Amino acid sequence: MTSVAQPTPTPTPAGLAVVQVTVSDPRVQPLLRELGHEYSTRYGKDAHAEISRYPDEEFTAPYGGVLLLLLQQGEPVAGGAFRRYDATTAELKRIWTHSAHRRRGLARRVIAELEREASARGYRRIYLTTGPRQPEARGLYLATGYLALFDTEADPETIGPLPFEKHLPVPAHPRKAADL
Repeated sequence: MTSVAQPTPTPTPAGLAVVQVTVSDPRVQPLLRELGHEYSTRYGKDAHAEISRYPDEEFTAPYGGVLLLLLQQGEPVAGGAFRRYDATTAELKRIWTHSAHRRRGLARRVIAELEREASARGYRRIYLTTGPRQPEARGLYLATGYLALFDTEADPETIGPLPFEKHLPVPAHPRKAADL
């Protein structure tokens, strides 16, 4: 059996570290468990299918994606991912803050880290959808500069998934795919 070197966590302010992981990393379990619970609570028992809608490998570098966790003292407190939507667009998925760590701005930090990573990988746009029964997610995306691609005055329940987009700045020194 070969061992895979774990990436060194990137330190961030407030004692948080950002680490890139795979879905199989045990530290991802709280994210999957809590998102599954949230989706089921808001949309019914079949909502767990949203977690398994995309193959895990879509959230890895070879497939154009990433899964990040914010760790505090080695424990996951927030996370999120993106997958390749098209050649120039990353799609955000699985944005999560641990239920014991909400209201600390961690979701904003996750989004900023995902945007930074997507830009460094050459993506120029981010696309995402959130459910109509997630007003806090809708507010988060609007507050972080995402453009609503739907009528914000309409009843969200009449729209279905709420789409957003954001165009990313071109980095001064983008990484090449060979550097990833």
